[in-house]
Amino acid sequence: MTKNDAELSLYSHDEIAKIPAMDWDACAGDENPFVSHSFLKALEESGSVGAEVGWIPHHLVIKNEEQRIYGVIPAYLKLHSFGEYVFDQSWAQAFERYGGQYYPKLQMSIPFSPVSGPRIMCRPHQDLSIAEIGGLIEKTISNMGLSSAHITFCTQSEWEELGQNGWLQRLGLQYHWHNRDYKSFDDFLNSLTSRHRKTIKRERRDANAAGLEFKTLRGLDIKGHHWDAFYQFYLSTIDRKWGSAYLNRGFFDEIARTLGDKIILMMAFDNDIPIAAALNLLGRDTLFGRNWGCKGNWPFLHFELCYYRAIDYAIEHGLNRVEAGAQGEHKVLRGYVPQLTYSVHSIKHQEFSNAVRDFLEGERKVIKSELENISTFYPFRKIA
Repeated sequence: MTKNDAELSLYSHDEIAKIPAMDWDACAGDENPFVSHSFLKALEESGSVGAEVGWIPHHLVIKNEEQRIYGVIPAYLKLHSFGEYVFDQSWAQAFERYGGQYYPKLQMSIPFSPVSGPRIMCRPHQDLSIAEIGGLIEKTISNMGLSSAHITFCTQSEWEELGQNGWLQRLGLQYHWHNRDYKSFDDFLNSLTSRHRKTIKRERRDANAAGLEFKTLRGLDIKGHHWDAFYQFYLSTIDRKWGSAYLNRGFFDEIARTLGDKIILMMAFDNDIPIAAALNLLGRDTLFGRNWGCKGNWPFLHFELCYYRAIDYAIEHGLNRVEAGAQGEHKVLRGYVPQLTYSVHSIKHQEFSNAVRDFLEGERKVIKSELENISTFYPFRKIA
């Protein structure tokens, strides 16, 4: 517990179940399902996070003197840097090469989910300073003897305010589709240049030429056998990328039970046999694409299931945005435009912090230059 002049205190909990769901969600809101109590609890209940996998829950709660919860922060003690999508392994190696101990560190993020959103989450209409909370976090890592604190995929406002108070600022790039009040997929196509319209039409035609049946399943429409098939696709994708399966089968049962209609599973079938699936989570105005997998080699099926059908769904349901996950410059030619992502870092060792600050200044310039260069390849028609 750390107190400051504003008479707020920062408490930690080793299980999110110890924080009342009603209080957590009152702070988190309903815009982004990844920061919900249900999603984070599913990770813990399934064992997808925990000491055994190096993600030790250490959730932070901000309380006033009357012990009322004013704010919450999803947080973990990390024993490595896997599953974060903001890479600091080179920092850890450099720090430890010169005798430092980088791990454990305090990671404030959503495990295995490169999805931007609020990280310091407060009740509506509460006048809490992000910078003030940042100071409490820094005191916490100092008291615990940790090397550093990291808030990844945070909001731009959190990035700016914490950066003004000494936190190290990092940028990244993702690709999102934005709904410009389209009435149909053809309406979206008409906003593109002729060459890009033809490309997308050809890809959709070829993806559908194999005679596959496509289904969009939501909430209770997703049965156990659908999840069984999806999980095998998820594992096959991990195997092809030489990665690790961060999420276990039980996690998907948990979110199926607790997130309900926020789950959108898009599947492809060949003669009633599932051969591919894409998992999405539904926010208030955004469709978040997360995991996908496929059995066999089907032309443009990935684009159809993960990008184009996501756009179809967003238009049909009046959503403002589709976030299709990390990486992928190829998404730009299909109507997904680059967006900056934001992370902030506080490193106790001053000399090492200064070195990382110099590195990040150069990296930000590269990211901004890349953003500017990619914008020259936008597929949209110029309107006089």
